Amino acid sequence: MAKTRFKGRDRLKRKLQALPDIVVLAVRQGLAEAAREVTEMMKRLVAVADGDLRDSIQWRYGDVEREKYAQGSRATGRLAVRVTAGNSRVRYAHLVEFGAAAHTAGGIFAGARHPGAPAQPFFYPSYRASKRKAVSRIRRSMKLAAKRAASS
Repeated sequence: MAKTRFKGRDRLKRKLQALPDIVVLAVRQGLAEAAREVTEMMKRLVAVADGDLRDSIQWRYGDVEREKYAQGSRATGRLAVRVTAGNSRVRYAHLVEFGAAAHTAGGIFAGARHPGAPAQPFFYPSYRASKRKAVSRIRRSMKLAAKRAASS
């Protein structure tokens, strides 16, 4: 049997599944606003050479298929948002974020010496800077929707 990350996880999952549609819609709107803010900050912070990496930064709801070669969250479900950088054309988001050590290349460029590249973080700093505000926004939207659902 798989270990659960925290006690009461199954109970929380049941409660989330039982949420009225009005609350789910409000939470999804709060998630969308938070994701928009995070992706805008990432696009401002990312190093731009030709703009492909910046243009690949996006968010989606967690119930859609994950983009191949994208760095980012692995969230799933109706109350989740995925923020990703990279796609099948832009496969180097992780190299920009974390940098690359100097190395000798293999493959078709075998023997070539790559000098490495310094890290230019944009993904996780944006996430960490926006996290508190995003959680607050989601909680607020959830409370308002719960009040509306209770009064109707």
